[in-house]
Amino acid sequence: MRAPIGDFDHARPAPECLDLLTAPVADAVRDWRGDVPADQLIFVDTDPELADTAVFAAHYGPRLLDQSANCVVVAGKRGGETTLAACVVLSATRVDVNGTVRKQLGARKASFAPMDTAVGETGMEYGGITPIGLPAAWPLFVDSAVLDTEWVLLGSGRRRGKLIVPGKALAGLPGAVVLEGLGV
Repeated sequence: MRAPIGDFDHARPAPECLDLLTAPVADAVRDWRGDVPADQLIFVDTDPELADTAVFAAHYGPRLLDQSANCVVVAGKRGGETTLAACVVLSATRVDVNGTVRKQLGARKASFAPMDTAVGETGMEYGGITPIGLPAAWPLFVDSAVLDTEWVLLGSGRRRGKLIVPGKALAGLPGAVVLEGLGV
């Protein structure tokens, strides 16, 4: 199978690659109920040493810079309460943590979650966190520009491998809230 974007040697439907995904991502793919069929979630095998966006795009195709999205875990604090959420924005932008995210969480302060918190709470590797398989109770903020991208490259839960999914599929994930201007 040929990947719909990028220059990858190995691409397969994600349901055929569950053993290459972290447990929460594999479970989400196995139990997929989105409007997009699960076989449209594509797994591509990649070198974990090339996982960071700029290096990745230089190796696997420069157009991927416009077709990649990052998923980051944020922590909103109000009083003694901390709320974790995830944000998905195109790679060419950054998450508006102190504006859009803080307001959406009703938090007094918002910041990126510490690495050990992000990894521990998601069950995914740092640098490979993906919106597919996140805790269902978390808010998942998705920038509208991601949904407007025909095919989006995302983490797979590990630094090795990526998922390529139709952008519109992210709107159907548990807890998804589509926001204008989340990526600035």
